[in-house]
Amino acid sequence: MAVKSIKLGQVWRQDETGRDHLVTKVYSEVFSQYVVLRPAEVTAPDAPVIKVKVAKATDGVSLPGFSFTQDGSF
Repeated sequence: MAVKSIKLGQVWRQDETGRDHLVTKVYSEVFSQYVVLRPAEVTAPDAPVIKVKVAKATDGVSLPGFSFTQDGSF
């Protein structure tokens, strides 16, 4: 699912595991944009982070392997 932009604090669900992840950092490297995701759980401070490259399309941006879980247009 594509959104207009990816922002800090958004929650994305990993398609493979069904676990929710919180966007903790958004940054660019040369021509690509990346996000850092942390599990949205109590053990989040101790859990490893996930770095995902943002996929761009004509209708917005998305995270491969993840689905946006919040309602509303961002």
